[in-house]
Amino acid sequence: MAKLDRAFYADKDVLKVAKALLGKILVTEINGVRTSGKIVETEAYNGAVDRASHAWNNRRTNRTEIMYGPGGAAYVYLCYGIHHLFNVVTNVKDVPNAVLVRGLEPLEGIEPMLFRCGKQKLDHTLTAGPGSLSKALGITTALTGQSLLGDTIWIEDAPAVPKKDIVTGTRVGVAYAMEDAYLPYRFSLKGSRWVSKGKGLEK
Repeated sequence: MAKLDRAFYADKDVLKVAKALLGKILVTEINGVRTSGKIVETEAYNGAVDRASHAWNNRRTNRTEIMYGPGGAAYVYLCYGIHHLFNVVTNVKDVPNAVLVRGLEPLEGIEPMLFRCGKQKLDHTLTAGPGSLSKALGITTALTGQSLLGDTIWIEDAPAVPKKDIVTGTRVGVAYAMEDAYLPYRFSLKGSRWVSKGKGLEK
């Protein structure tokens, strides 16, 4: 499949992109090892107006500066000092939108994925959850800023997921965002066992 082009990432509606990423194929090729998985869960972060975003209120730091670049780059940050979380930068320059990839269905390179994660057999824990999928695909903060149009990490096109197969919910782990923690910004593939077990807040 062809790689998604820059126009896909430049879309100004981060919710639209988060939904459109479902079903697409996330690929890494690191030290000659190719691994990939179908995206089954995403979360949208709407930049400066979203209290859950690292760029809330136009906050700019060394870590978040990549979010202010044009769409089509990887934003990878460390969570709790342990988990490397992969985000897709979207929109245009100086509009810091991003989509967190939360769940993958493994496709290629299962053995290398198992080895990276210290697992003996394949089950949903391999790539259900943003930290788990990054570890399986070899994604670390060293890849932050990498172009998603390059040859190390990219996303390949695939048929669009029908609206009826998309489940909408609230994001996970963003209670600090007050009312924005209840925004319906998480999307997942209905019936997929590779969706994370995280629960968002409910009113």
